[in-house]
Amino acid sequence: MKKPALYIVMPTYNEEVNIRQVIRDWYPVVEKFGGKNSRLVIFDDGSKDSTYKIMLEEKKNRPLFEPITKANSGHGATVLMAYHYAIDKGADFIFQTDANGKTLPAEFENFWTLRNDFDMIIGNRSSRRDGIFRVIVTSTLRLMLRIIFGVNIIDPNTPFRLMNAATLKEYIDRIPDGQEHSNALIAAMYVKNNLRVKFLPITFKQRTTGKSWVRLNRIIKIGWDALWDFIKLAKKL
Repeated sequence: MKKPALYIVMPTYNEEVNIRQVIRDWYPVVEKFGGKNSRLVIFDDGSKDSTYKIMLEEKKNRPLFEPITKANSGHGATVLMAYHYAIDKGADFIFQTDANGKTLPAEFENFWTLRNDFDMIIGNRSSRRDGIFRVIVTSTLRLMLRIIFGVNIIDPNTPFRLMNAATLKEYIDRIPDGQEHSNALIAAMYVKNNLRVKFLPITFKQRTTGKSWVRLNRIIKIGWDALWDFIKLAKKL
């Protein structure tokens, strides 16, 4: 049986201490579960360190790995760009996670087994060890989605999600380019439209190396921007 085209996509920013191991951890996943048209694609979001240089080094002898660099636009905008890229390249399934080493490749198979039964399978970080600030961000987004869109989503912005590319293609153009909260909005859109969404528990590790870029002032800005973005997009979605 022909294997489907699986695109594993990741945004990354200033992850020189993690990126090499992330590539080495996730590349075998795309080799094992995807067909010859599958790819691991990491989008360097304008890093100021040697992240992209390391990506190019790791490209050698990894034909299914595509390192891409771009001007900085933020996590959500880069994720959205990655989804468009995978769809344009003919992906059958798109899996998104982050390149900071917090998620476990070993948990991918649980998602892959259910790929034909759901339009999107999202990880539920039921036991998080990534800091109180990030928990606040998720809780704030969850509350806003409930108030503005009328949907209750356990973990709307989890960077561990497997999506049917054909379904995503039908809905992704409703989200404006550059949208910082693209993952949360995609989750809200799917639930609002009664698509097949499944939540599975995942492990979310504490960062052991590298630097987190989330600070209190950043959280406040994220919350404020999200509020107005969600209000403007509510009718459209």
